[in-house]
Amino acid sequence: MASTKPGQRKLQILEALAAMLEQPRGEKITTAALAKRLDVSEAALYRHFASKAQMFEGLIDFIEASVFGLINQIAEREENGVKQAHATLQMLLAFAAANPGMTRVLIGDALVGEDERLQARMNTFYERIELALKQSLRLAVTQGDGIELEVAERANLMASYITGRWHRYAKSGFKQHPVEGSALQLALLLA
Repeated sequence: MASTKPGQRKLQILEALAAMLEQPRGEKITTAALAKRLDVSEAALYRHFASKAQMFEGLIDFIEASVFGLINQIAEREENGVKQAHATLQMLLAFAAANPGMTRVLIGDALVGEDERLQARMNTFYERIELALKQSLRLAVTQGDGIELEVAERANLMASYITGRWHRYAKSGFKQHPVEGSALQLALLLA
């Protein structure tokens, strides 16, 4: 790692942390184990991140930028509210499937025993997901699909469905793929 640039080292640390989170047993991640995986000293990790919490914040930054960037693209590309909500739900399932380690962050599993502000940040993330779904559903109502009174409840149900699929995926040791069987389930949620 000696010849890498500082920005690349930070990325390598975050990639190694995400890879460690992909282990189905979900053991607690220590800076010592992370340093060993990268073949560096713990002090080298702390040159890039002031704490392990900052490392997790880096993963959360990646999750937020990726997910909300994709949600914005969906909203720009798709004018139909129901199709927007459907594409958002599909993307959230696919994101977890493509990023198993991040799924443990999404469900809060990896944050147990860590700084409370990390879980608070993930709670805000869930609220933003639900808000994005509400916006799509409100658009659908203006287009004649759905009833205004159901928007908040439907968005909450959809967000709960997604977090349930993420939990199932992580708790199965990443064997029960989150997208598997979702086509019919999403159709029912959006009916």
